[in-house]
Amino acid sequence: MRYDVLIIGGGPVGNYLANLLARDFRVAVVEKKGSFGGKACTGIIGAENYGRLGLPDEAVLNELRGAVFYSRIQSFEVERKSPQAYLVDRKALERWLAERAVERGVDYYMATTFLGFRNGRAVLQRLGERIEVEADFYVGADGVNSTVAKAMGAQTRAEFLSGYEVEVVGSFRRDFVEVWVNREVNPDFFLWVAPVNERIARVGTFGSIEALNRFLRMRMLRPTSVVEFKAGSVGFGTRKPWAKGNVALVGDAALQIKPTTAGGIVYGMLCAQALRRALLDGRLGDYERECAFVKKQVSFGLRFRRVFLGLGQDDIERVFEILGSQEAREIIESQADFDDHLKTAKAILRRPRLLARLIRVSPTIIRTLL
Repeated sequence: MRYDVLIIGGGPVGNYLANLLARDFRVAVVEKKGSFGGKACTGIIGAENYGRLGLPDEAVLNELRGAVFYSRIQSFEVERKSPQAYLVDRKALERWLAERAVERGVDYYMATTFLGFRNGRAVLQRLGERIEVEADFYVGADGVNSTVAKAMGAQTRAEFLSGYEVEVVGSFRRDFVEVWVNREVNPDFFLWVAPVNERIARVGTFGSIEALNRFLRMRMLRPTSVVEFKAGSVGFGTRKPWAKGNVALVGDAALQIKPTTAGGIVYGMLCAQALRRALLDGRLGDYERECAFVKKQVSFGLRFRRVFLGLGQDDIERVFEILGSQEAREIIESQADFDDHLKTAKAILRRPRLLARLIRVSPTIIRTLL
């Protein structure tokens, strides 16, 4: 069997790319799992980009219009009248995208493992037999531990963290997500409570399972009220190149992931659009340049993460005092962009009083972020 494009990985980004390419190319998708979903993914996607990307209303579980930020000793709240983000059923999203891709002529090889390349063909393991599939272009959309990236010789410089998330029964404020920054509970990352509804929330973090257990106890959520547990991994850093010869990487496989929040669906889909343009133009080498926005956001996020790892809890408390001020909250509520954290940071740093207060916490913060 021969295709114009073979996409390896049937997650949200791989399936989204298949839809984009189906109009102009003969496309197939290879997915290792036998069904969609199943990965640890909170599934919070900015409302504005959710609409721009044409994603389905039926995959939305909840609308979030605000957030409460907690440190060890204080908290502040930001909110808007309209939803700023959606909590999404990842399995429903992946399945919706795959069904529409099939309707547009895309072939799917489910429960099929990509083993590598041989003589310009993809070697696959499917239903107990090895097959070879040839394509003009191959795309790795196979996640952080991408087999395609290894096969093409991509170089990785990244920090990898394990992620743990539970769905737990309790009592929650439906339209507000909770963000907890307490290095005594978890020195590696923040912790979150993302409500599915008033009764159930997705609670998780990156780092250690012990940190999640400590947080559940602190938040007074009983481990015996957990109805689902998932684990996964994330990578913060760079993987180069994103394209080599007739092979490209997209989504988590290219580490197109926000180091600030570990979200990758939107950035991966934006880069899928760029990859489609490069393939249509016959210039795969232009792909990375077309992803300039995402590369800039990832670079900023990595600097932000260095700042976070360098702060002690006392410093975090001082930053919370600044961000919880009326001036800062007004900026965040009026100008913050869920998927453009660099824009949000610049808006805050343009205010002289806020800038001066942050410098007093640590001049390194300003130098690193800018």
